[in-house]
Amino acid sequence: MAFTFKNSKGTEYYLHLKKVQRASGKETELYYFARDIRKGQEVEEVPAGKKVVELASGLPVLKKI
Repeated sequence: MAFTFKNSKGTEYYLHLKKVQRASGKETELYYFARDIRKGQEVEEVPAGKKVVELASGLPVLKKI
């Protein structure tokens, strides 16, 4: 099951991970929140060294600790 975050407005968001190949050849991990679960990209827990914060708009984002 994907990590779930409920914002102050009551909307649930699910944490996802997408691996992207950069032009330099380096692979980068992009974490993002979505309202629905996208198969194969869901993440079960917040990665080490990061925490979830809510923006003024209500969107959750990951922030370094």
